[in-house]
Amino acid sequence: MIPLEQNNRAIIDLLELKFTNAKEGGKADIVDARFADFDGVLYHLSNPESNRSKIRLSISLKFFAELQQHGADALIHREYGPYLTTTEPGFDVSIQFDLSSLPADHSGLIEKAAALKRNCFASVFEKYFEFQEAGQDGQKRATINYREDETMYIEAKPDRVTVIFSTIFKDPDDVIIGKVFLQEFREGRKASQTAPAVLYSLGDPPLELRDQPGARVGDNVGYITFVLFPRHTNKKTRNNTIDLIHTFRDYLHYHIKCTKVYMHSRMRSKTSDFLKVLNRAKPDAKLILQTSNV
Repeated sequence: MIPLEQNNRAIIDLLELKFTNAKEGGKADIVDARFADFDGVLYHLSNPESNRSKIRLSISLKFFAELQQHGADALIHREYGPYLTTTEPGFDVSIQFDLSSLPADHSGLIEKAAALKRNCFASVFEKYFEFQEAGQDGQKRATINYREDETMYIEAKPDRVTVIFSTIFKDPDDVIIGKVFLQEFREGRKASQTAPAVLYSLGDPPLELRDQPGARVGDNVGYITFVLFPRHTNKKTRNNTIDLIHTFRDYLHYHIKCTKVYMHSRMRSKTSDFLKVLNRAKPDAKLILQTSNV
């Protein structure tokens, strides 16, 4: 399976273009680009107050207020402190770069800017990883409504952190294909004992969420549970864990769509082969005429 790119490619390409142009002494152009990411996330890359020597990147997340309850503001300040600026109206976080004072190697700065969404998400994971590392139990479960009808739940125990995604399969075929994918995830521990435990259920929430208000029930509702152990949540590995797990829902649905596209392409190819066989089976009209004359 192909892993999704963790950082936003549009941000990387645009900032690389603008930063390189500024380094080479080129004329700065006006920037005004709006684009979307998974989970309804919106970005705006622009020049604040029409100042072409500065570029501002703003992000809007519908669930940012829920992330703020788990330390998103502190983490954003830690990662982007010198670049934080007054938040653009209609957005949740804004960072700004001065093209006249860029570092000699700006690649790391671009990567950090492109990880803005990831770093907003990271706060809730870091918080519960710290609970687990400290052996704290009984902390309230985190609930992040990352989509209108889909939710992520995180809970810490002294020996593990449990992350549960609820997702909606909007097509009956998606339920079947998704079940096959999730079975493969569950079997992953047979290939690698260091992989997290993965459980899934369709229709009803897992036992951990039976008392959770708002937990959805339905034939097209899926729940995927990741059980993360200390080897996944310690300070040496947690960044990679966060990189991978925060995009899991998008990863799952991306591969479901890719599977359907592949199946359709194979069906079209097979239909084309059948049509060729049928065309070759058509009798020659001239041969029929000659035979009838005889």
